[in-house]
This record gives sequence, structure tokens and C-alpha cells, in this order.
Amino acid sequence: MRKTLIILFLLSAGKFSAYSQIRLTQDAKLEKQVYESGLIHQPLPLDVENSFEANGWKKEVLQSAPLTGSASAEGWSHSGAGSMSFTVSGQGSIKLQFPTSTGKRATGSPSDPDYATYGNAGVTYHLNGANLEKYNRIVFSIYPDCDGARVVNMNLTFVNADTPAKKGYNQPTGSHLINLVNKEWNQCFLEIDEFQRNKVMKISFSTALKGKDRTTGDSAIYYIDNLQLQTVKHPEKVSGWLPAEGKIVYSTTGYALNSPKAAIVNANPAIGKRFQLLTPDGETVYEGNIKEETTTIGRFGLIDFTAFNRPGEYRLKAGDTLTPAFRIGENIWEDSQWRVLNFIFCQRCGHPVPGKHATCHVDLMSEHNSLRLPFNGGWHDAGDLSQQTLQTGDVAFALLEAYNKQKTKNPALAARLREEAEWGVEFIVKNRYGDGYRASSMGLLIWQDGAFNSLDDITSVRVQNMAFDNFLYAGYEAYASMTLDNDPMYQEYLRRVAEEDFRFALEKFKKDGFDKFVQPYEHSYNTSKSQYMATISWAASQLYKLTRKPCYAEAAAEYIRYTLDCQRTEPLKDKDGTCGFFYRDKNKQSIVHYIHQSREQVYMQAMSMLCETQPEHPDYPQWERSIHLYGNYLKGLMKYTRPYGMLPSGVYHAEEYKDTTGFYALHLFPPTNAKELYTEQIKRGIRLDKEHYVKRFPVWFNIFNGNTAIHLSTGKSAAICGNFMKDKELLEIGLEQLYWTVGKNPFGQSLIYGEGRNYPQLNTFSSGEMTGEMPVGIRTLGNDDIPYWPQTNNACYKEVWVTSAGKWLSLIAEY
Repeated sequence: MRKTLIILFLLSAGKFSAYSQIRLTQDAKLEKQVYESGLIHQPLPLDVENSFEANGWKKEVLQSAPLTGSASAEGWSHSGAGSMSFTVSGQGSIKLQFPTSTGKRATGSPSDPDYATYGNAGVTYHLNGANLEKYNRIVFSIYPDCDGARVVNMNLTFVNADTPAKKGYNQPTGSHLINLVNKEWNQCFLEIDEFQRNKVMKISFSTALKGKDRTTGDSAIYYIDNLQLQTVKHPEKVSGWLPAEGKIVYSTTGYALNSPKAAIVNANPAIGKRFQLLTPDGETVYEGNIKEETTTIGRFGLIDFTAFNRPGEYRLKAGDTLTPAFRIGENIWEDSQWRVLNFIFCQRCGHPVPGKHATCHVDLMSEHNSLRLPFNGGWHDAGDLSQQTLQTGDVAFALLEAYNKQKTKNPALAARLREEAEWGVEFIVKNRYGDGYRASSMGLLIWQDGAFNSLDDITSVRVQNMAFDNFLYAGYEAYASMTLDNDPMYQEYLRRVAEEDFRFALEKFKKDGFDKFVQPYEHSYNTSKSQYMATISWAASQLYKLTRKPCYAEAAAEYIRYTLDCQRTEPLKDKDGTCGFFYRDKNKQSIVHYIHQSREQVYMQAMSMLCETQPEHPDYPQWERSIHLYGNYLKGLMKYTRPYGMLPSGVYHAEEYKDTTGFYALHLFPPTNAKELYTEQIKRGIRLDKEHYVKRFPVWFNIFNGNTAIHLSTGKSAAICGNFMKDKELLEIGLEQLYWTVGKNPFGQSLIYGEGRNYPQLNTFSSGEMTGEMPVGIRTLGNDDIPYWPQTNNACYKEVWVTSAGKWLSLIAEY
């Protein structure tokens, strides 16, 4: 705290440069921003200049035409709250106006009535079947004039008639969320090249009534103007493995020293046969041939500059294509941690976040045994305002891991990571009822007025006594007790509640067995028995490390035996003899997979903690063997996504749907033909033998899809194995997950806003664009096993998610 005060004093005295020898970041601009934010006690500014949208405006426009037929309200209709009118503003604007309060309670579906807004307000332009195939972009301007609104956005919905599907086109699903700046004209576009648009019926603009934050006024107005159809040169690639022609895809953050350094191009002679690595002023420091490589996903050009290890900033050049500058060096992920930390801070619930919201959700409560607890605190789950206590625990643990890694490297960053972690830890302990029950989750879309006994009070927060949850909380609390050493009384308290929560969990587990997960909206719902037992073991090891009580060591060794029995040790009948993965249970009908949330890393966390804390145990060779088997399994998967480094989803059995319990725990709200879809999707993967396939992306059927948490969790596993085995290849697999995330993917886009280059707007329904925000992740289209990442910005694949941020920090903590 003293150092922070000194920094702030020097800033206020105009002596920033005198203090600049205290390095916080690798980037001078970011360093200044971090100081000015009070070490992120207010949001970092947005860098829109390097965004996907900024790059989009640089494209050559080949033709353009007005979308609307006349400068009037002709062809427009209104729906929902408020009214529509035509006003002469700019070229003639459609004006949508509505009150911000309806005077009624927000009510959703009967099954989840408090997950609701107060309705919508929208306008629609009717095209009545127009053929727009010669155009590939819609351009428009929006001016929000919303009293006191800190966060404003609008959805664009593009509707084509239900005509026979044309090959190569997508029938649009969902709406495109556009993040806007209040009280100024926002120039916007949406590329529609992928959409079937041979008979476009309408284009709609709408926004939700989300309740009133403290500063929100009584009225909201949106002006929509200057709608144009355009044809641009080189519309964005949205699907497939091959990079767009003439484009270099690379890690836009940069590359670590003494590790593989590669970029990828379309194997097209137009880009040439040679590449150069240049300094920012154009000096060539390294060059080589672009190697042609054919893999299981296509034919590529590979730019390999692994041999170059001089720290600095560089650009890649191939043909006429020149990348922006990126770094080669040490500590290249530090700046991303500041940015991702900023995102997590902006998601704080129950705390005023400047420019985002006031102290929120004071009147959101749980009830148990005639007691009520306020459910504000921790972090909002994602793009909406939902809360999950266990997810806050996951993120708090990741922040503590990051703190422990940084405390001797970058003390200022470490201190801020720790402070944010303490905010999360406080939430997981404040929601304890002291008898095994805990407030667990709430789906939420609205801001509340903060006054008790008013119309928008909510007391439907879920309360549960789940043994699995309490095991996980116990592990997190134990780790926090070992880490947060500046408050001895709090350390003692955390130790006490960790032991209590473990005892609650163990008593319930011995009495009732495996939990019957009843809330599909909670991210523990898909927990397999093998993951469950690994979690018990990991939590017990944390408690043993904290207390040195033999009972915890015994429990850790006992419960991991079930998990070991679920590991595939016998090679499959494929040419590589694949093995090492885990089944969901000892019946070995279905293999462990994830479609959204992932705790894949817990297997290796449990094994490595056992080896660390009980090296003399008779079962040590089994734990060590498990780590080696799993590490080799991950190595074997990597060839299926080469030349990219994204870890595949893994091995699938052809008939996992026969394990109905496991199948329907994993696949939420499946369609009636889920069995047929499963079969079709795995056959789009790589066949290993008569019964097994490798899928690069998960099998998934519904809105809960996106790959970031999945491959980062598996990358965490690879890094844990690599550190344990001192295996450089496995550590490099972990690094490749970071590279993929910041641009070494087929789309050349960073999935962290503000980090690297070419990062798109993401779905931030409630909190607006945030530096460091991360999405649920790249998905697939239909039943394909190829990446799909369109500009269309909707949930949940493009929805921001603190889980992804936690996985990012947790993986970096391994290096």
C-alpha cells in the first residue's frame, strides 16, 4: 500500500518519469495507464486503434448503395417499449425513444423467473425479400442519447427468408451485439459475406431494458442513420483452418525466448517463398524459406524463426505482407496479466466500478434457515450480471496462483493480483451458512435499485449443500490460508473454514455418495466421478500441506485410487497406441470431455500435489506413472492440429451416448436427435480404430459452446506435467495455448481485447467493452470439426467470461 501511495503522489506531482525505473509493464504506454488507474482501481482505457473494427474500416470499398429506400420512416416499424419517429439529423435518422423504467417487475420464464429484463425496444427495416448477395457488408451510424447511461449497446438482427440452404452460407443465428459510446455518433459495420442473403426479409435494431444503475436517467433515445450496403475487398475469413490469402497469422503478443517461434500462411505462391524478420525500422535480422507442410487439416506455409533469440521488437514480412511489431523476450505475458486483471476488476459485483456501475446488487439475497445473506461480491459471471460462487472461487484461486508466481518478479503486479484475489475469497466465505449450505448461484440480467423492500428485490439465489462444491472450496480456502500471510487472524479463519468445509463435504459424501447435480446452469453440473474423486484428493492434499495432519494425506491417497482406475493405461489399437486419458467413471463407457467450462487440469493438479506432499508413499510410482501417461497422451494429440498449437478436445468413443447419465450431464438441453448428431460429429474427426476418434473441437449441440476454457485448462495440464517431468515439449504445448489465444489461429485475431492486435468487440451485454476481456471462445459451425469465428457478436461463444480470464492467469502461472 505504501508503494502505491508513493506512486500516486509522484503522479500527482508530475514526477512520473522520476519513478519510471520501477518497472510494472513491458510497454511504456500501458505502464502510464496502469499508474494513472491507481494500479487498476479504475478501468484501463480502450485501445480501439488496434482492434478488428479499426482494421475493418481500412478495407477497400468496391461498391456502395443506400440500404433504406427513402429519407423517411417508410419501410420501418416499431416493436416493444417506447415509440419510433423520423427526425432530420445527419441524413435523416430513425429515432427510437423509450422510458428506462416500466414500473413493473422483470419476469422471465416460469423455470427461471428472475433471469429477465424489463423487455425490449426496437425498430425494423423491412426489405421484403431483397437479394443482397452482391454486397458483403452493412454500414450504419448510431447515436445513443441515454440519460446517465454508462453502458449502451444495441443488437442488429439480420433475417433471411427460410429458403433452401445454399452451400457455403450460414443461416444467421442470434443477433450481433454492438458496443456503443453514449452521446456521440458511432460508425458501425457488420460483414455479412457468410450469411445466406438471397431473400432478406428484414434488418432489426433493438436493445433491452436492463434496469437503472445509480446514474441512469428516465429516458433513452437511439438515432439510427446512414444505412449503407457495401462490397469490400477481402471480406474477413470466418471458418476453416487455412489463413486468408496474403495474411500471416502469428502470436500478436510475441514469443518467449528459447522456445519455438512460428507463424503460418496460406500455402499460396502469391506470398512468395521467403520470409524476413525485421526490426521496426526495417533492418533484416533473420530470414529463411517458407516451408510447405501438409498436415491432417490442410496444406500450409510455415514461417519458422525458432533459431532467432535476440530480445526486442520485430515484424514479419512475406511477399507484400508485413505484420505489426511484436516482442521476442522474457516475461512477455506480464502485460496481458495487467489487462486481464483489469477485466476481472471491471466485473466486480457489489463494488463501484468507475464508468461501469455503482455499488450493485445489494438487494440480491439468499435465504436459508430464516437467515438472509446479500449475494453481491465476487465477480459477475460473464456478459450478463449472473453470479456463481464456485466460479468466483475458481478465479480467486487463479489470481492467487498468479500472485505467488509474480511476487518475486513484479511486486506491484503481484500485490494487485493478490488484492483482487482477496475480493474473490471474501465472496466464497461470506456465502457460507456454516452448516454445509452455501449460496451458490443466480442468473441475472438487471441492475437493481439497492433499496430493500422495493419492487426489484430478489431472494431466489440458489442455496445448496453440495459435497463436491465444499471439497473445492476447502482446497481454495486452504491455498488462500497458505498465501494470504499479511493477516494472521484471517489466515487462521481460512484454515478453520477449510477444515470445516472439507468435513461437511466428507460427511455428506460418505452418507449420500456422489452428488446429484440439480442445477444445469451451474458449472459443476457436468462433473464426472473421476473428476470428483480427483478433486477430493487435490483438496485433501492442500489441507495436508497446510495442516500436516495425517488424516488429509490418507484421504488424498485413498480417493485418488478411483481416479487412477479410470485412466486408460492399455494402448488403443491405433498406430500410436494412444492411452493416458481418463474415463468419466470406472465403467469406462465414456471419456472425460468438456464443452464450455472445464476442470480438466484437476487430474494433474491432484497427481502432482500427491507427489509433492507424499514422496515416500508406496503409491508414488502410480501417481508418477499417471502423470507420464497423461503427458504422453497430450503430446500425441498435437499432430491433429498442426501447424497450429491448439490442443484438440481429445479421444472420443463412438458410442458414448449409451452412457446416458454421463452424456446428458455433459450435453445440456440436448436435441431429440442428439445420438445421431454425436455420431455425425465424431465422424468429422480423425478415426483411430474401430471405436475411437480424435476430435479437435468438442462435440456440442447448443448455445453452451466455445473453446477457450477447454484448451487453456488442458494447456495447464500440459504445463503441470512438463514442470513435473522437466519436459520442455510439454511446457511448449502449454505456451502454444497462449499463442493461439492472441492470434496464432486461422483468423489472426487476438481473443483478449487490447492485448496484441486485431481483437474484436465481444459480447458484453451489461458492462461494456473492457480492456482484457476474454470470450467463451472459438466454436464450430453445425457438425463440422473446424474453427468458426465470425464477426457476429452473440452469446455464448463471443460472450465475455471471467472463467476464461482465470484460466489464462492460471496457465501463465506455470511459467
